[in-house]
Amino acid sequence: MEILPGIHRVECPIGPRYVALYLVVGDNYTLLLDTGFDQSIRETLVPYMKANSLSLDKVRYAVNTHSDYDHTGGNRAVKELMTNALICCGERDRAMIADLSKMIDDRYNEFEKEHGFSESKEAIDFIGTVAFETPIDIGFSGGERIDLGNRFVQIVHTPGHSWGHLSILDEQTGAIMIGDAVLGQSVLLATGEHAFPPTYRFVEAYRSTIRMIKGLNPSEILTSHYPRFVGQDGIDFLDISLGYTDLVETVTLETLAKSNSPISLLEIIEFAHDRLGIWPDPVYKYLVYPVLGALEVLVSYGKVSKTFSTDGTALYR
Repeated sequence: MEILPGIHRVECPIGPRYVALYLVVGDNYTLLLDTGFDQSIRETLVPYMKANSLSLDKVRYAVNTHSDYDHTGGNRAVKELMTNALICCGERDRAMIADLSKMIDDRYNEFEKEHGFSESKEAIDFIGTVAFETPIDIGFSGGERIDLGNRFVQIVHTPGHSWGHLSILDEQTGAIMIGDAVLGQSVLLATGEHAFPPTYRFVEAYRSTIRMIKGLNPSEILTSHYPRFVGQDGIDFLDISLGYTDLVETVTLETLAKSNSPISLLEIIEFAHDRLGIWPDPVYKYLVYPVLGALEVLVSYGKVSKTFSTDGTALYR
């Protein structure tokens, strides 16, 4: 639906959740933020655009906020159906977005070697059915300003969930579209129930991003997997998200302090997950993202040490 003048939010189903794609419409060009799954473009976005008399040919910029397949999987469909579109992303995420196998290896299976956690074969096989890459036309670094025709948007670098994560600030309305740059205390199902932990990864960058967005004083914060946050509700969402990083760091340190010997990332999560959220097994294991981020910060502070077991598993104390 058109939620603000010239800004359309299109919620596309992804199983029991949704990913919200955004269209920012100027006099000359339209910017599409994120592409969801392949069927998100073909079955939801294109019918929506046709029903609302929005030209496919005016889509000039298709910007992937970051390197997750539910935000990039429709890139090939965009190239096929919106023939004037340029596929854009953050330069730091370009390699993974252009190559799904690299995304799987470097992002989803990052934890396999040192921590013994990887995506299931079923999940990897599923990615191959819904996400199809295409070459990237433009890599942004943040700070760029795009003229859509009597409407300017700014590219904002918002790292933390990934290193190259981008957001879009609409100068006309003051709204900022942030993808997964900020993730609250839990990612949600479409019903509003808890789906899985917030999967931010690089903690200090994530905290800086939250503070930077707050400093912009946006009129609205528009995310991919949450309802609209207008005015103070957006500021509250940012504060809750920042507070959660402190909770993860505190719980991680307290869990290690109680252990008489070095323990692994997965052991920390087994001991502490019920203090961090209400997710079932095995979903709570996705705490590997924020807990590993917290461990890296604590190691850098000198509060935690890292060693390895004989089989190469990372251990912390």
